[in-house]
Amino acid sequence: MLVAVVTYNSAEILAPFLHALPAALAGAGTATVVVVDNDSADGTAALARELAPWATVLEAGGNFGYAAGINQALDVTPARRGTYVLNPDAVPSPGSVDVLARAAELDPGIGITVPRIIAEDGSLKPSLRREPTVGRALGEAVLGGRRASRFTALGEMVTDVRSYTDGAEADWATGAAMFLTPRALAAAGRWREDYFLYSEETDYALRVRDAGLSLRLVTGAEVVHPGGDMAVSPQLWSLATVNRTRLYRSRHGRTRSAAFWLAVLLNEGVRALLGRPTHREAARALVLGLRPHPSWPTSVTTG
Repeated sequence: MLVAVVTYNSAEILAPFLHALPAALAGAGTATVVVVDNDSADGTAALARELAPWATVLEAGGNFGYAAGINQALDVTPARRGTYVLNPDAVPSPGSVDVLARAAELDPGIGITVPRIIAEDGSLKPSLRREPTVGRALGEAVLGGRRASRFTALGEMVTDVRSYTDGAEADWATGAAMFLTPRALAAAGRWREDYFLYSEETDYALRVRDAGLSLRLVTGAEVVHPGGDMAVSPQLWSLATVNRTRLYRSRHGRTRSAAFWLAVLLNEGVRALLGRPTHREAARALVLGLRPHPSWPTSVTTG
């Protein structure tokens, strides 16, 4: 069992996560915890060594992105039972790692299992997603993400709490917590590092699905995850928006990719006109292009 954690200036959030890991791993058998630090300036790596002497802490030597950190962790040891990719602010519940692994082992058609994502107040956070399509991008532009999510053809996010039953399938899920089976790793291989942050988990889950393996929700496992960084950061929102179009382009032809880009631009442009700075910057990035800066964080998700 491998637990892969990528950190970047995570000192303030690391203690609850590392304190919870031993109990979360109870019953899971032999486990190797690898913390890959992307050149933090706040002492994250040293703190991880102090709080978790049982973990392997690797310093990446630069801020090379979230997927690059995961790949570096994967290189440490073969994951015979599977690999649990966790954000350092995703605090797992006791025994949850074994629950995820057992659910995957019961069905050879499963490639990825994911836990319920819980907010700090105990409420469910919608984490399941549908595959990006032109129709869904347009639906979100016209109706807004929450309203569009009520309709399968018009929204990417799965928000109906009735859909969050044990064994529920989805095209992908937010990357705060994903258990990858050995067969998923064999089928999809390494994570794509060119996304830097955001859409790498979408790409990976869709490649696993392309190989004929499913992604399943396991309600007996939970993580508490505050998230939300992207929504208040113009940089991160822009990066996530641009990467959405890059991901779509990597899987579709020019005409459909252009239609998807226009729908996403419409979404950001309309909301920019409403005075929302994150959307204004995202629209600008879609038109002018965007290159991530090494100082940008690489251990957050959409929440």
